[in-house]
Amino acid sequence: MIEETIFSKIIRKELPSDMLYQDELVTAFRDISPRLPTHVLIIPNRHIPSVDELAEEDEAAMGRMLSVARRIAREEGIHESGYRLIINCGADGRQEVPHIHMHLLGGHDVGPMITRKG
Repeated sequence: MIEETIFSKIIRKELPSDMLYQDELVTAFRDISPRLPTHVLIIPNRHIPSVDELAEEDEAAMGRMLSVARRIAREEGIHESGYRLIINCGADGRQEVPHIHMHLLGGHDVGPMITRKG
């Protein structure tokens, strides 16, 4: 049985979202709790719980996620100053929803990749 997630409902338009892009492979929408001026989530339409569960058949959707990120970065006007793409995986990677999702973050300096724990 496929696990139902909030993203599944957004893909099917059963929940409202500020959708920026949707095609047969991926959906992109603004995060409801943005961390930066531009914070967009880009997800495959097929439910894939995590990067660890990718199959060969998912290559097209994963590639499309990157090309959609590039397109949205241009539309948002952040392509020249720069942006960050993040895909978290598993508990230690801080993946909160069990459906692969890429964060597109930008609009000002995104800060260091990680901070040292000391």
